[in-house]
Amino acid sequence: MSGQPMPCSPQEVASLFLFEKLAPEQLGRLCAAGRVELYQPGPVYTEGDPATCFYVMIEGTVVLSRRVGGDDVEVIRTSQRGVYSGAMQAYIRDRVRQVYNNSMRVTEPTRFFVLPADTFAEIMSEWFPMAVHLLEGLFFGTKSTQAAIGQRERLLALGSLSAGLTHELNNPAAAAVRATATLRERVAKMRHKLAVIAEGPFSREQLADLIEIQERTAERVAKAPVLSPLEASDREDALSDWLEGRGIDYGWQLAPTFVQAGLDIDWLEQVAAAVGEEILPGAVGWLNYTIETELLMNEIDDSTNRISHLVDAAKQYSQLDRAPYRVVDVHELLDSTLLMLSGKIGPRIGVVKEYDRTLPEIPAYPAELNQVWTNLIDNAVSAINDAGGDGTLTVRTALDHERLLVEFRDTGPGVPAEIRGRIFDPFFTTKPVGQGTGLGLDISWRIVVNKHHGTLQVESVPGDTRFQVLLPLTAETPEEAA
Repeated sequence: MSGQPMPCSPQEVASLFLFEKLAPEQLGRLCAAGRVELYQPGPVYTEGDPATCFYVMIEGTVVLSRRVGGDDVEVIRTSQRGVYSGAMQAYIRDRVRQVYNNSMRVTEPTRFFVLPADTFAEIMSEWFPMAVHLLEGLFFGTKSTQAAIGQRERLLALGSLSAGLTHELNNPAAAAVRATATLRERVAKMRHKLAVIAEGPFSREQLADLIEIQERTAERVAKAPVLSPLEASDREDALSDWLEGRGIDYGWQLAPTFVQAGLDIDWLEQVAAAVGEEILPGAVGWLNYTIETELLMNEIDDSTNRISHLVDAAKQYSQLDRAPYRVVDVHELLDSTLLMLSGKIGPRIGVVKEYDRTLPEIPAYPAELNQVWTNLIDNAVSAINDAGGDGTLTVRTALDHERLLVEFRDTGPGVPAEIRGRIFDPFFTTKPVGQGTGLGLDISWRIVVNKHHGTLQVESVPGDTRFQVLLPLTAETPEEAA
């Protein structure tokens, strides 16, 4: 949108703080190359359009806004003479895509001094060459530093996740190794016991009964009830007394295994009736090996399933072999991230999941959302640890005005009000030197706001800090998915 042309006065231009130190010939060149325009209430330029002009307000009121999701969020409203906006990075020329990074409108008739972007770039390079070099170095240096530290931030997160995953995998893997070694020993004893039974006074009918009881015992192991410690102790005492009453002196060793398998006195009475008193000790020993092998195989099965589950969670977290942009269930992403970070969360922090499972799937970049969850959970854990290490992390999902809410609530000391407006700034951190890069929340902000057109906000009081991610239920098709 263009304004109404008006006369340009070098004296008036000189009254603006941006130009107050310029020589008369420089002011004359500005008026010759630029122009004064009067804008009526309404838009001046729109965010994302090619940045063709540099604007300096002479008088009036301007409002600058940024596009967040489907809304224009006002960031500045001012009537101060000399404020400027527009093609402020024209001096970098085509090394950076020159677009307006905000939208500007005026709320009353407003006059601007307007300088074409190309002319602004030429004047800057000619009049202030050293300043241009310094500004270019600052601009590209900051971008390079941010990219390098952002990569470092990702590597640190990856290292933390790798350590947590290794810790989580070690426990079931070690359990499977122990169970396998014990199982090998028990199977060897079963072979020995089988040889003893074959040489013993067992009739063919008794052997058939014993085999049938063995099969039913194995089935019973799979259906063993879960007992409380007191119930298990009482049943062990009763089984031990029953076994010792029938001449089995090592009954106290067998009783815990039988109880774990769900056997009781009624079951042992059936065994005794089937095989006879004279061969009951051998039969009980044989059944004990059967039970132990079943329990060990169950332990191996549980351990390997746990390993498989962890590997699946790692694949889900990293989104290996997945499209970068697709429709996802945020609960799957949250669960995989919590599992990957379980080692870092530790046993002293309770994790509460308040999921609304009726929420629809949403289009998103799942790998990048997992990075957001990682950063927010890591910050929550650090906050709780700063408060003593004991606390609760609550992860909640809900529908919030046609948007999907993911909230991370911790019981840490909170974010002080004086820094709450800066926590999303690049390189801002409250952690000690060497413990934080200050890019976790900045990266999260850019992923949520810029890439998903959502909102990332924080509400905090001591003992209750809530980082809230609001994502649209539908989204425009991104460049990668177009």
